[in-house]
Amino acid sequence: MGIISGATIITSLSLFHITLAFFFLTNPITIADQTLVFIIGEAMGLPHVRSFETQSPPLAFLAAVLLVVGVSDLVSVSLPEEISQYHWGSQAPVRLVLFFFITLYSFAFSDNSPLYAINTYRPSSWGEGLKNRVLFTWAFVEMITWFWVFVTLREERREIALRIQQRRAVEEDMM
Repeated sequence: MGIISGATIITSLSLFHITLAFFFLTNPITIADQTLVFIIGEAMGLPHVRSFETQSPPLAFLAAVLLVVGVSDLVSVSLPEEISQYHWGSQAPVRLVLFFFITLYSFAFSDNSPLYAINTYRPSSWGEGLKNRVLFTWAFVEMITWFWVFVTLREERREIALRIQQRRAVEEDMM
């Protein structure tokens, strides 16, 4: 068993979502100015986005979505252990894959991508807003965290199965 349980990681991630929701609603520039966002953005050559400098309706909507996701994840992680294990055992790989593709898209199709030769990049009409350092950093951190959750839940699954087996053996002995 790992040092930190899957439920603890998911709870921390849910509280992170709620915190992000607060900052997106009140002062979004604090997120864009974070050191981690700057370092990863510079390392990957992703552009700085000026739309995070002021509050806007899309950022308020994002805050509402992150709040709902954070609270619903907190509720679902508090379910009984066997149900929670089943739920998160199916959610973790799906979220891992989704955030992998968001991270991949955000970098691979940006203007600094190694896929494009010099001066051959042409901006798309619909996905340019997804190619920035804030989104890339958020999706990258989510992807790493969901991989951690996935691996931790796989380890915990064996222990839970052993406890269920032992409980059933005790119940059979009582009958």
